[in-house]
Amino acid sequence: MVELPKAEFAFPGPLRDRLVAAILSGAKTSTTGLMIEYERDGEPLPVVGDRSVLVDSDDRPVAVIELSEVRLVRLGDVDLSHARDEGEGFETVAGWRAGHERFWHGPEYRAYLGDPDFTVDDDTLAVVERFRLVREG
Repeated sequence: MVELPKAEFAFPGPLRDRLVAAILSGAKTSTTGLMIEYERDGEPLPVVGDRSVLVDSDDRPVAVIELSEVRLVRLGDVDLSHARDEGEGFETVAGWRAGHERFWHGPEYRAYLGDPDFTVDDDTLAVVERFRLVREG
């Protein structure tokens, strides 16, 4: 049997726990990463049909998700539908952007990138994904 890659949302802790709960409830069906993450890690971009094992903050597998859409877009072009489908209660693109900038400009993310001054702008490339819950457990 092929071992699926991990799907890790945010860093372990309260934010990851909220995101995993939103996925399991069906409220979260989209997510946003930055192209710089794939470049830093030397990873290829995900493709439609990819499956991964969703893990919680304790690195326990809790579900399998499957990608149904992958797009590379400028942050300035993220639309309201995507923002709402992230399942975090965003009702405006501006609110979505502010919430994500807090994460991307936070000390954990900047340490992960190795750039204490990292910032995003409208031209920063984002990898926006839609997914579906295949199974829990």
